[in-house]
Amino acid sequence: MVLAADWGVCQVLWSMIWFFLFFLWIWLLIAIFADIFRSHDLGGVAKALWVIFVIVAPFLGVFVYLIARGHKMSEHAMQQAQAQDAAARQYIQNTVATASPSDELARLADLKAQGVITDAEFQQMKSKVLAA
Repeated sequence: MVLAADWGVCQVLWSMIWFFLFFLWIWLLIAIFADIFRSHDLGGVAKALWVIFVIVAPFLGVFVYLIARGHKMSEHAMQQAQAQDAAARQYIQNTVATASPSDELARLADLKAQGVITDAEFQQMKSKVLAA
């Protein structure tokens, strides 16, 4: 109860602002480190120097990185988004690729001719294909 009496509305608001800024700073550092390590145009030594610079002088390192390579951050994000989109589209096409009803009927006829399925199973599957 004593703690609640000592904290006013302004102090709570000020604490919330600092809390938000702290998490914003952490997010910014994670985004910058992720961009440093996914950059294919930087060599190992350049990546190490950027990491050391950002760790040793955090504010200056972050601001210099954003000024020097900020445009590359958006390019890398776009490339990653396009790669994920292409992978998702490829997965969907491979998973959902359905044959036409005539192809499906031909496949069923081959299975029946090989003796894999019986005549009753063929008729049942044929009705499902034709119903769809």
